[in-house]
Amino acid sequence: MKTEKTTDYGRLIVGTREELFATAVDLAAAQQTKSAKNIFTWALTGGSTPQEWYRWCVTNRSIPDKLAQTAHFTVSDERVVPLHSEQSNFGNAERQLLTPLKVSTEQRHAWPVGVLPGEAASTYAREWHGRVGAGKTYNVCFLGMGDDGHTASIFPGSPLLSDGDSRLFAAVEIPGKGWRLTITPAGLGACDLVVVMTLGANKAAMLKRVLTGPHEPTVTPIQILRTTHHRVIWLADAAAAAKL
Repeated sequence: MKTEKTTDYGRLIVGTREELFATAVDLAAAQQTKSAKNIFTWALTGGSTPQEWYRWCVTNRSIPDKLAQTAHFTVSDERVVPLHSEQSNFGNAERQLLTPLKVSTEQRHAWPVGVLPGEAASTYAREWHGRVGAGKTYNVCFLGMGDDGHTASIFPGSPLLSDGDSRLFAAVEIPGKGWRLTITPAGLGACDLVVVMTLGANKAAMLKRVLTGPHEPTVTPIQILRTTHHRVIWLADAAAAAKL
């Protein structure tokens, strides 16, 4: 049975993996119903948990036809690799979710990884704002949380965490990881709903640090979500929530 509690960083829902996977779909569908915009946008994310969720959605046919046929899909961040690479967040979403659901190509919006990173970020921003309007990002943004507290491609010590950076999308070089294309803290603040899925015992220590520890977003970047906590929902299984 799911449980819920309110935190300084958003609403926390704890349940089984299947309950959380179903809740993730329900949250997106409900947000689409609430949205008064002509276009509904849903940013997916990278990592092993989203890929498990993709497979679950397809196997269980859990995403309503209306959502699959009308939502516009992208990813909150991307590696600068070809879409056919197993490291591509959007490529994995296409192969494991969008193509099986027969989402039309007009509803798929990848980052333009075939150009230099700075150009890719500016092109994506220009095209995205032309699609949804200036100053807007996503109706629903799915995120994960790294063991180091990063989210999207906003890592500890990232220059994107500097005060006054108003960009919504950016390219950033991460030591040891290369270039990434990502939504920024300001961009996350412009999302209508942010859903963070954290599963497994390896997330327990960091989830406790984020939700109950000192507020240090330069050290624990996902804590930037506190500024928009009323639009953030965390989905955690019992293993991830064990230390709370």
